[in-house]
Amino acid sequence: MSKKENSSYRYLIWAGAGLLFIINAQVFRYFVQDQLFLASLSGLIATIIMLIPLVATVFKDFKAGDRKMHELAIIAVLASCVGSEDFTTPAAIAFFLLISLVIENKTASGVKASLEKLAKLVPGKAMRLDKEGKVTEVEPTELSEGDIIRIPPGENILADGDITKGKSSINEANISGESLPVDKQEGDAVFAGTVNLNGLLEIRVTRAGKDTTIGKVRELIMNAEQTKLPFVRMIDEYVRFYVPIILTATALILYFNPHASDTLMRVTAALVIACPVALILATPTAIVASLSAAARSGILIKDINHIESMARADAFMFDKTGTLTSGTLSVELVAPLQEGDEISLIKAAAIAESASSHPVARAVRRFAEDAGFEEVHPDHLHEEPGRGMRAEWDGHTILAGNLKWMEDNNINTEYFDAALDDIALSMSLLYISIDGIPTGWLGLSDSLRPDSADTLEDLRNRGIRYLGIVSGDRQSVVDHVGSKLALNGRNGGCSPEDKVKHLTALKEKGYHVVFVGDGVNDGPALATADIGIAMGAAGSDIAVESASIALMNNNLNRLPFLTQLSRAMRSVVLQNLALGIFIILGGMILAAMGMLQPVIAAAFQVVGSLAVVMNSARLVRQGENLSGDSHE
Repeated sequence: MSKKENSSYRYLIWAGAGLLFIINAQVFRYFVQDQLFLASLSGLIATIIMLIPLVATVFKDFKAGDRKMHELAIIAVLASCVGSEDFTTPAAIAFFLLISLVIENKTASGVKASLEKLAKLVPGKAMRLDKEGKVTEVEPTELSEGDIIRIPPGENILADGDITKGKSSINEANISGESLPVDKQEGDAVFAGTVNLNGLLEIRVTRAGKDTTIGKVRELIMNAEQTKLPFVRMIDEYVRFYVPIILTATALILYFNPHASDTLMRVTAALVIACPVALILATPTAIVASLSAAARSGILIKDINHIESMARADAFMFDKTGTLTSGTLSVELVAPLQEGDEISLIKAAAIAESASSHPVARAVRRFAEDAGFEEVHPDHLHEEPGRGMRAEWDGHTILAGNLKWMEDNNINTEYFDAALDDIALSMSLLYISIDGIPTGWLGLSDSLRPDSADTLEDLRNRGIRYLGIVSGDRQSVVDHVGSKLALNGRNGGCSPEDKVKHLTALKEKGYHVVFVGDGVNDGPALATADIGIAMGAAGSDIAVESASIALMNNNLNRLPFLTQLSRAMRSVVLQNLALGIFIILGGMILAAMGMLQPVIAAAFQVVGSLAVVMNSARLVRQGENLSGDSHE
């Protein structure tokens, strides 16, 4: 149980005890003759009982340097004690203010608990296998890289790893936000915090404890909850002036009504209504409700300012491979420049792409394996992000990459151009040269994601004015994809530096730009955009670290939802702030006019706090319709 939750229960106990004495005071006053003294004594005890937690809260706030203006509540209670016949009025005021404090603390502890639940690594014992195959139960924190663990059906997976034996369906809702299970087999990656549904699995641990994907997600979500919006930071900067301003306002009420019989009542009501409980709850409740909705849908937001910034987005730029397309490339054509040289071409490509994580490299390795080639590792290997690979093997220098990579290495590309045909224009091409001599190219095909067109149309309907693509692939391939999706901008042949230039140019035109990529080769672009979104970030440290927002799954429909959520959060925050300000300003005016009783003012605080909490709670339900989407 959190400290705030403990505080909430303690406040309720104090409030309950005070309420009993308030009831007791009323019994003595109205039902027992000549017992006004006992009624006053009961009211005084009730007031003191409920002042204790209020004073303790103010002391704790001052000690922590957290100014929440709860001292106004104490001043209001003490002011109401002056001239009170039986102290039931100050006791009632203290009761309502204490209930408001319970709501504040309970809300803070509840929303944090919901985030903890979303990002929590489910506890349990891991079944670790030794070299002889003997099973030992250990804590997940005792696991290390290379350990083999056994996961029976129905059990939680307690570490990130790769399946070495067995196949099963995995519930990855805690990671990706997808409710439908994902089929996994040998060689597939699995993540801690997910559930093995129906098969016996053995897994080689790659990451355990805090280093797992769910561990990093949990840490980043809780860090995001601590961040503040710009106008909240501004409020915090000037909050020290709030109490003096309110005290000055009450002094003016006293000054302009010196002879009124209800002057003290007006001052007390003003102090009570000025306690900014609803204002304090306005922003954090909306923020954490939004983070909760996003996390449930498999969206990791590292800083709350990023989701606020999304509300102003009016331009989206996309990488192509693995973003608008499925990213599952396959080799369709092998085109050596010398007839009969297919084997040398495939072997050279496989050697050069033997260690890259790029989708092209994975496709080449799969093709070589299916063709019966043995895995060969080069003596030296260098990867130039967004361009290609240079491999040294058996005294030969192999280059594999795009046309720009060949030109950078002084390869005569005229031979490649002469060999291209119409079929190749719609394919992604991997050019190969050996020892400076053009050798040929491999043609790879990719397919659009089924949801690409609908997602882009949805973004247009939400007011996104510019939709473009920046890709390292050839311009003809980019144009082919762009024509199917009706994109505004189609930029092919882009290096990472070129992508940055295109994004910068768009920002200079006044657009608030979101860049969406796979997080592998798009680090500079993700950092340059106003908002960088990495797709398919589950298990990828690079994606999680480089992007502002990470989509743990590969579903593009999260993008319109994220745009909707960010705008809804901004709207709710403004509504909450308007309500909080209205309660304070409206209440102060009514109090100054003698039209607001202190007890009624305290009751308004409770009603306002509940209204803010319920208004923010609407955000938690955002994205519930996404939970049934299929996982790719």
